[in-house]
Amino acid sequence: MPVAPLDILAIAAHRDDVEQTCGGTLLKAAQRGQRTGILDLTQGEMGTRGTAEDRAREAADAAKILGAGWRRALDIPDGRVENTWENRLKVASVIREMRPRVIILPYWKGRHPDHYTASVLGYEACFLAGLSKLNPSAAVSAAVDTTKLPPHRPFKIIYATLYYDVRPTFVVDITQQFEQKFASILAYKSQFSDQEAGKDLFPAHDKIHARVESMARFYGALGGVTYAEPFVQKEVGLVEDLLAIPVKSI
Repeated sequence: MPVAPLDILAIAAHRDDVEQTCGGTLLKAAQRGQRTGILDLTQGEMGTRGTAEDRAREAADAAKILGAGWRRALDIPDGRVENTWENRLKVASVIREMRPRVIILPYWKGRHPDHYTASVLGYEACFLAGLSKLNPSAAVSAAVDTTKLPPHRPFKIIYATLYYDVRPTFVVDITQQFEQKFASILAYKSQFSDQEAGKDLFPAHDKIHARVESMARFYGALGGVTYAEPFVQKEVGLVEDLLAIPVKSI
């Protein structure tokens, strides 16, 4: 049975990356009636805290909070996201299956190799998914027969930049969505509760809200709103009406 196409698909390396970098944007889209989805490249088996099974349950809970209509995790090894032909085909098959108009990728620079590799991997998979003679089935173990799926490329690719210090080309106002975005982050109890494992790497529970809020406030200030999430697009923006451009200059 054909699956309804997604309006927006967010792709990230790990379960909880999307919640942190663009969860408010996905929630806002869902509240507008747009169909959103999340593709996690790994299952989180290498995380300092929790197990892959914990992360799967938490990811399902977080997706419900964000109103995402679809979520899936691939079997790319956690901590070893590599831009291989096989991995590009796995992602390309999902793009053909779900046919998103917009894809959100991680920014192409960052501290974690999985994050910036996921960015390049995702972009190249978008390109491959549009090749009419490509057959990604050989690399995909999913039940979907990709040989019967027509080629597809998203209209727009944007990059969530929260994990890297770069000036965004635009921000999305998530003032009304902020608390629900934060709730989706806290759905990952294995990651964001006070515990001995990883206490030097993870902020204490009472500091998490302050950290998430301070970042959202910073990017909100750039856009003249209370809370926002930052993005970069590679293309030049198109403006038809100078009087309709938002955000004051002075």
